[in-house]
Amino acid sequence: MKISEIANLPTKYGKFKIQSFMENDKEHLVIFTENLPEIPLVRIHSECLTGDALGSLKCDCGEQLEYALKEVNKQGGMVIYLRQEGRGIGLFNKVNAYALQDRGLDTVEANHQLGFEADMRDFSIVEKILKHFGIKKIKLLTNNPKKEFSFKDIKVIKRIPIIIKPNPYNINYLKTKKEKLGHKIEFNEKWRNNNGK
Repeated sequence: MKISEIANLPTKYGKFKIQSFMENDKEHLVIFTENLPEIPLVRIHSECLTGDALGSLKCDCGEQLEYALKEVNKQGGMVIYLRQEGRGIGLFNKVNAYALQDRGLDTVEANHQLGFEADMRDFSIVEKILKHFGIKKIKLLTNNPKKEFSFKDIKVIKRIPIIIKPNPYNINYLKTKKEKLGHKIEFNEKWRNNNGK
């Protein structure tokens, strides 16, 4: 694993530090506050070009990233930005999965149709990154239990949910994450009644 220098990153969410971690052909990024608390707030965020950069309404990724940066700035901690687009299938295959979703498949069915597992992501580098910072305990900002239980030597003392209001374009995507991938997502009665068909 190669590790870059630390640089300043002033953003509209606050002033952060950044450092890149390179493993094999993947270049990951850590965005962190200057004074890390002993038990920092940590968000493990997998790259989503369409949601993070283009503002896609088909997922909740961009909103989760924005929420995480705001909370990390307030509480102290880091966002670990992993370069594993489309739940690990890459951008090219993600666009093909989008096309299958346009024809009525959900995200899991689309991945299977393309010959992939529902979620191909690998979170093993996260533990190495946290150890590099000397972190042993974290508060984890996630709805995904796979992230919560992906550590051997790092203790998750608290899982903090990310609550994002659904929209008509991503409600079925969120329902699929909840029902097929076990994500801990809550829907209020209005969305359940009007969009949970």
